[in-house]
Amino acid sequence: MIRALSIAGSGMKIQQMQLDTIANNLSNVNTTGFKKNNIEFQDMLYQKMQVATRERPVNIEVGTGARLSSTMVDFSQGILEQVENPFSLAIDGTGFFRVQLSNGDVGYSRNGAFNLNADNVLVTADGYKVLDSSGAEIELPSPFEDVQITETGEVFVKEVGNADFTSIGVLGLTTFPNPAGLEKKGGSVYMPNVTSGEPIDGEAGEEGFGKVRQRFLERSNVQVIDEMIKMITSQRAYEISTKMIQTSDDILQMTNNLKR
Repeated sequence: MIRALSIAGSGMKIQQMQLDTIANNLSNVNTTGFKKNNIEFQDMLYQKMQVATRERPVNIEVGTGARLSSTMVDFSQGILEQVENPFSLAIDGTGFFRVQLSNGDVGYSRNGAFNLNADNVLVTADGYKVLDSSGAEIELPSPFEDVQITETGEVFVKEVGNADFTSIGVLGLTTFPNPAGLEKKGGSVYMPNVTSGEPIDGEAGEEGFGKVRQRFLERSNVQVIDEMIKMITSQRAYEISTKMIQTSDDILQMTNNLKR
């Protein structure tokens, strides 16, 4: 019965982790470019009570519970919603925008809610500079009348008094061999590591890269109904584990009362 207590306890622990993950997904249902997390479990080591032999060709083994295996990021496409801001961009397909973080490192994001700072440089909502295909910031001339960004990420600006549009750069996009291995840093920024592989830089529209949509934003890929179903399932599994602990405790009490 002591084994049953620890096994049920491990089940309660992982279901709590599942609920934490679901809560985070639901809290970011309206976060632009957010990608939901899926949690994976696996069984723990087994205690062998009998090893199979020629005479008795069967094993007798008892599991010791379950544990957290990984949290995987789901990079499925979110819905593209049209907006009025000409600097709002969405990636229709594979890839990440490159942004320069405050410490100088390059981060990667699907959140294209961009705007201009006081220096007319294209930045994220947190003030990170958006980088072009050469790794440089994108600075717009001042004053300008209009800006157009093509599906291939090329930025055209029409200056005041000029009848024609002028190209000032091309947005840089990046993919990874294993994007699910990227590390979430918060603020819709991802960082590469050994599991994601080295970044593969390119431009929108190239093979393996999505297209850029101006005046669109990619919404979260969280499906509320799916998360609610997961939450109910996790709650029921948690309840069953608590029942197992209660049952094991009752049997232990009955065993102790046999002496009386």
